[in-house]
Amino acid sequence: MEILWFLLALCMLAVIVGPIMLRRRGGVRQVAPGSPDAADPENYGFVRQEELDIRMPGPDQDLLDVLAVVQGTQEWRAASQLLAGTPKESEIRWQRVQAFAGAASLELAQRPGEGGAWLRKWRAEAPKDAGGAAVHAEFLVQQAWRTAAVGTEDFRIILEEAHTVCGEAALLAPGDPVPYIVELAVARGLGYSHEQFDQLWAKVIDRAPAHMGAHIAALHFWCEKWHGSAELVDRFATAAAARAPQGSLLAALPLFALYENLPEVNLVQGFYRGAVVTKAVGGAMFAVHAARADDPVLAHVRHLLVFFLVRMERWSEAMHQLVHIDGHVGALPWIQDSDPAAEYTVYRALAVAGYEANGGSPATLPQ
Repeated sequence: MEILWFLLALCMLAVIVGPIMLRRRGGVRQVAPGSPDAADPENYGFVRQEELDIRMPGPDQDLLDVLAVVQGTQEWRAASQLLAGTPKESEIRWQRVQAFAGAASLELAQRPGEGGAWLRKWRAEAPKDAGGAAVHAEFLVQQAWRTAAVGTEDFRIILEEAHTVCGEAALLAPGDPVPYIVELAVARGLGYSHEQFDQLWAKVIDRAPAHMGAHIAALHFWCEKWHGSAELVDRFATAAAARAPQGSLLAALPLFALYENLPEVNLVQGFYRGAVVTKAVGGAMFAVHAARADDPVLAHVRHLLVFFLVRMERWSEAMHQLVHIDGHVGALPWIQDSDPAAEYTVYRALAVAGYEANGGSPATLPQ
């Protein structure tokens, strides 16, 4: 699939670049859209690929500071304090739990047997710490999906352990939706029945009815690849968007549902300019405009918008989203790729090329 996308990107760049390579204006050479000069991130203030942060969808300086301390000292207390001071029902708590778990998982992958020692110490020295239990549960989920083949005995064993730790975390923090959100991924892997899922989902929405991260996680369960169908996914997303509070990014959920149901290979000409995609993108754009500037889910929606806007060849709008999110790539759709930074960079280069092919420049970059 990565090879297919790479070839597709090259073809798209060639289509844009070819007719414009020899263009001149006012006697001054115009840089060809798609050329290394035009796509240089420094021209637009964008971050170079090797410097992109794959851990988070957007900035969270408090988290970065704590991660630096924890990973530098291998001591867990700063992480515990940060989570203890983060509101239980907030989107950012869920993101921080994911980030801590991901950091431990990455350490373990880089240094087998040694990496992530701070998380093991956290659980051993403070077994009743709710934050540590939640991070441990999410760590196990990430390990299962990243390191074990789906459906194997190892995969099931890791998720069974994650299920147990989710239960411990829920007992340690009544009212916290995060342990139940973590369990949504367990439900997907272990094949919960619809009845079991409904019971789990009721616990989530009782605690955080408008939690965007929870709804995105639930989409994975309903996705056709696992238990439901495209119709079920769309129905779930549409219902959630319809009852979303004013200013809530739940209004963008149908775009995530559409992404979940994208075919592996699209053979329909004009699919990305069709009514279904246009409607979903329009809803997400409206949600972005109505949301608070500091909404921690905003970056998630903007990342997915870049994916669709580039495919729709709506270059200026794609660039507008890139201005807000560049520097961080820890979000859908990039994290679905084995190299999120590289995947994101391809789309960013396409957006720059298309933008310049239509008269754009760093001086006219939309803010």
